[in-house]
Amino acid sequence: MVDVWWGIIEAKGPKQYDWNSYKKLFDLVQKSGLRIQAIMSFHQCGGNIGDAVHIPIPEWVLAVGEEDEDIFYTNRAGIRDPEYLSLGVDSLPIFRGRTAIEMYRDFMQSFKEAMAELLESGTIIDIEVGLGPAGEMRYPSYPQDQGWFFPGIGEFQCYDKYMKQDFAAAAAKVGHPEWDLPDDAGMYNDTPERTGFFRANGTYLSVKGKFFLTWYSNKLIEHGDQILDEANKVFQGCRVRLAIKVSGIHWWYTDDSHACELTSGYYNVKGRDGYRPVARMISRHYGTLNFTCLEMKNTEQPVNAKSAPEQLVQQVLSGGWAENVDVAGENALQRYDRKAYNQILLNVRPNGVNKNGPPKYKMAGVTYLRLTDELFESKKFKIFKQFVKKMHADMEYSREMTDVPVLQRSKAKIPIEKLLEATEPIESISWDSETDMSVGGALADFLDNILDKFLSILK
Repeated sequence: MVDVWWGIIEAKGPKQYDWNSYKKLFDLVQKSGLRIQAIMSFHQCGGNIGDAVHIPIPEWVLAVGEEDEDIFYTNRAGIRDPEYLSLGVDSLPIFRGRTAIEMYRDFMQSFKEAMAELLESGTIIDIEVGLGPAGEMRYPSYPQDQGWFFPGIGEFQCYDKYMKQDFAAAAAKVGHPEWDLPDDAGMYNDTPERTGFFRANGTYLSVKGKFFLTWYSNKLIEHGDQILDEANKVFQGCRVRLAIKVSGIHWWYTDDSHACELTSGYYNVKGRDGYRPVARMISRHYGTLNFTCLEMKNTEQPVNAKSAPEQLVQQVLSGGWAENVDVAGENALQRYDRKAYNQILLNVRPNGVNKNGPPKYKMAGVTYLRLTDELFESKKFKIFKQFVKKMHADMEYSREMTDVPVLQRSKAKIPIEKLLEATEPIESISWDSETDMSVGGALADFLDNILDKFLSILK
C-alpha cells in the first residue's frame, strides 16, 4: 500500500503532474514480484496518528484558501482545517476554473495515463480513493493539531459558509427556515454528558437534531458517491478494485449517543445503522469497503471511553456482507503480538475455515500496518510469518488468487431514500472462528513470557 500524494504530484501548478518518483518506486515493486494498492491521497500528511512527515495539499490550492478560507472544513469556533477541502466546494469552480471533484478526477486520469503499463501488467490492482482526512470518508472531527486527544467526542465540521448555506436551504425546504446548525454540541475533548446535544435525552434525539444528523451524514455519503463515480469512469476497463476507507471510531460506541461517530459523519445510533448506507452506496461502483481497527479488543480500551471495537467491526463487516460488497481492513495501531494477529484472523474469517470450500463470510484483503525495523526483529518477524501463513489458511501463496476482474461501469445512481432504507439494523453474524486458525495460544504466550524474562537476565 502506497500513498500517492496530491501535494507532491501536482505541487507546481494546476495539471502540472510529476510522476517520476512514483514510477521509479513502482518499477522496483514490480521487479520484486509484488503488487500495489495505490491510495489517491487528496489530504494532508501530518496531524494524525502515525504521521511522520508533513506533506500539505498543493500550495496553489492553499493559496485559494488564503483568499477564501471557507474552502476548508470549519468548526463552530471558526477554526479552519487545511487537511482536506470541505465537501461544500465539491461542485464550485473556484480552483482556477475547476471544481474540487474535477481536480480529483483529473489527478486520477493523469495517474492512469502515467501508470498505464503497470496497470496493464497487473502490478497495480487496487485504487483506494481518499475522501477525507487521513484518506478516510469522514469529517475531520478529531484533529490532534487543534488539541483533540482520545477519547474526546470531537466537533461537527460544517460551519464554513458553503455548508451553512446548504443547511439553511435544506431546513427551509422542509419548512423550518429558523433552524440553525448545533450550538450545544460541546468541544473536542468534552464527554457526551457535558453537552446539551449528546447527553441523555439530548438534542440529537429531537426532530431538529435528527434532521441535522441526517443532512450531515447524507452530505458525506453524497461526497463519496460523486467522487467514486468519477474514479469508476477513469478506471473502468482496468483490472483494478476501487476502495474507500471508513474510519473505526470505536470510542463512545456503547454510549447511547455514539458522539464521536456522529461528529465524524456516521449517523450510527441505537435503532439506526450508519454504515450500511455507505456499503450500499459503494455497491453501485463495484467497490470495496476498507475498515480499520481490526486488531483491537474491548478489554484493551480504557473504561471511561465506553469503547467497543469488537462490536463496531462486527457491525460494519456484517453490513458490508449484507449489501454484497467486498470488505477489507487494516489494523489501526502498530502491533507485533499474537493477540493482535489472532483478533485480525478472527475478523478475517469470523466463522473459521470451511473445509468443503471458501467460507461464506471472509474479508477480501487486509493491509498490515506497518513495515518497520521493529517488525524485522527476529522474534517478532517469526510471529509475523506465522500470521501470514494463517492468513492464507496454511495454504501456499498463489499470485493468481489475487487477480481481480475488469472494473465495470457504475450502476445507476441509488436515490438517497433507497440508501437510507439500509439504516434498518440487521443482526450481526456470529463471530466464532475455529481455534486452530490462531497464531499460537496460551502455551505460546506463556513460553514467550518465559523467554523474554530469560533474555532480559542474559542482557
